[in-house]
Amino acid sequence: MEVNASKKESVHIKPKETFDFLHDERVRSVFFQFLIVAAVGWFVWYLAGNTAQNLEARGMHTGFGFLNVVAGFDSSFKLISNEPGVGTYGRIFIIGALNTLYISVLAIILSTTLGFFIGVLRLSSNWLVAKVALTYVEVFRNTPLLIQIIFWYIGVFSLLPKVRNSIDLSGGAELLLLNNRGFYMPWPMPGDLLWLTGAAIIIAVIAVVLLRRWAKNRQDKTGQAFPTLISSAALLIFLPGIVYVTTGMPLDWDIPKLEGLNFVGGASLPPSFLVLLLSLTIYHAAYTAEMVRAGVLSVDTGQSEAARSIGLQKRREMSLVIIPQAMPAIIPPLISNWMSTIKNSSLAIAIGYPDLVSLFMQTSLNQAGYAIELVAMTMAFYTVVCLIISLLLNIYNKRVQLVER
Repeated sequence: MEVNASKKESVHIKPKETFDFLHDERVRSVFFQFLIVAAVGWFVWYLAGNTAQNLEARGMHTGFGFLNVVAGFDSSFKLISNEPGVGTYGRIFIIGALNTLYISVLAIILSTTLGFFIGVLRLSSNWLVAKVALTYVEVFRNTPLLIQIIFWYIGVFSLLPKVRNSIDLSGGAELLLLNNRGFYMPWPMPGDLLWLTGAAIIIAVIAVVLLRRWAKNRQDKTGQAFPTLISSAALLIFLPGIVYVTTGMPLDWDIPKLEGLNFVGGASLPPSFLVLLLSLTIYHAAYTAEMVRAGVLSVDTGQSEAARSIGLQKRREMSLVIIPQAMPAIIPPLISNWMSTIKNSSLAIAIGYPDLVSLFMQTSLNQAGYAIELVAMTMAFYTVVCLIISLLLNIYNKRVQLVER
C-alpha cells in the first residue's frame, strides 16, 4: 500500500519550470522577427539615401512636387475631364488609374461570368459540348496574352469597315455602330427628376434581397419553394418603370450622328479598349473555367445523388447544391486570377490604350523625368489594388468555408 501511494504521489509531481532568456522559444521568435524588420528597414533607408545622393550629385531633382506641375499632353480616352496645359501630372495619374480600374473591373466581371459558363460546359454529358469547351480552354489558356492582343488588334479590329460603312449592331436603327475607329452608342442625358427613378431602383433591389431571404427561410422551414425569379423581375422592372413614367420620363439620349468623316455625339469606345477588354476576358475566362471544373469535381458525388433523390433538376442541383460547396475550392485560385487580370491590363501599352503604365510611366516619364517616383507610384498602385482584391476575396472565402467537426 505504501509503495502504491508513493507511486501516485510521484505521478502528480511536476518539474519546476525555469525561464531561460537566451533559450526561450518565444524570446527567440520575437528577437529574430525584430532583427529581420530592422535589417530590412536599414536596407531601405540606405538604398533611399544613397539614391538621393547620387541623383543630387548629377543635378537631378527628387520628390513628388512634380505632381502639381502642369502636363502638356492629354489622354485620348478618359473618364474625367482634363485639358492639356491645364491639368497636372497628378491628374494624369488619376486618369491612368481610373482607365486601368475601369477596364480591369469589366474584364474581371466578364471573364468570371464566361469562365463559370465554360467550366460547367466542360462537365457536360454531351460529348460535342464538352469537347468544344475543352478546345476553348486549351487554345486560349496556352496562347500568350500579348499574342492574343496583337491578333485581335491587327487581324480583326483593324480590318473592320470605315466610318461610312459602319456595322450597325442595332438592326438598322443606327444606334450601335462598330467600325475601325471604335464602337459608338447613345449616351443618356438625365433630367431633373431622374433621381426618383434611381431611388426606386435602390428600393427595388433592397426588396429583392429581403424577398430572397424570406423565401429561403420559408423553404428551410416548410420545404416549399417560392418563385423568387418572377417576383424579383417584377419588382426590378415595374417599380422603377412606374416611377419613371409618372415623373414624365426624365431621360433623353444623345445619339451619335455621322458628320463629315466621323460620328458626333453619343459615346464611343476606341479599338484599343475593345481589344484589351476582349483579350483579357477570353484569356482569363479559360483559367476560371478550369478552376470551376476542379471545384465542382472536388464535391463528393453523393451530394449530386442526394440532390437528385429529392427531385432537384440538373440546373437547380448545380446552383443550389454543387456550386455553393465548390466555392471554397474555387475562391483561392480565383484570387490570383483576378490579380493577374489587373496586372495584365498593363499590356495595353502594346496597342496604345491609355492606361496607367502608358500615361504615367511612359509619357509622363519622358516629359517630366522623376523615374524613381513615377515607377514607385505605379508599383504602389498595382500593389494596393491587388492587396484589396485579396483581402475582400479572403473575407468571402472564410464565409463560405465548410465548418468541420
